[in-house]
Amino acid sequence: MKMKDGKKRLSAPECNSALSAVGDALYVIGGKWKLRIIIALSEGNKRFNELQRRVEGISARVLSNELKDLEMNGFVRRKVDANAKPVIVEYELMDYSDSLEGVLRALHDWGRQHKARIMQRSRETKLEEA
Repeated sequence: MKMKDGKKRLSAPECNSALSAVGDALYVIGGKWKLRIIIALSEGNKRFNELQRRVEGISARVLSNELKDLEMNGFVRRKVDANAKPVIVEYELMDYSDSLEGVLRALHDWGRQHKARIMQRSRETKLEEA
């Protein structure tokens, strides 16, 4: 990495590699819902309706599709207890979801900082207008 004006700059190969890796990651975990579903499941196994209530605003169709994607990529497992009456279907996190811990922590920290920054700017703007 080159330094210019105190900022990190990527070489062309580093930039290409970063674009490719981030693109791959966003393809798998991108969108509005996937990480929220993973966070909700970190509390423990959940049935479909429990999960839909926990992840506010998600429709049943979208939740179903997102769960299929997460299952296909090894983050979530669908458990079916066919012996129960009625049949019980639960979703649980797979060990592979632990690989997202650093990403989730970084997003959580950044989200809190960003919200505080926006709130501070809003307060400052209101004081200037007064």
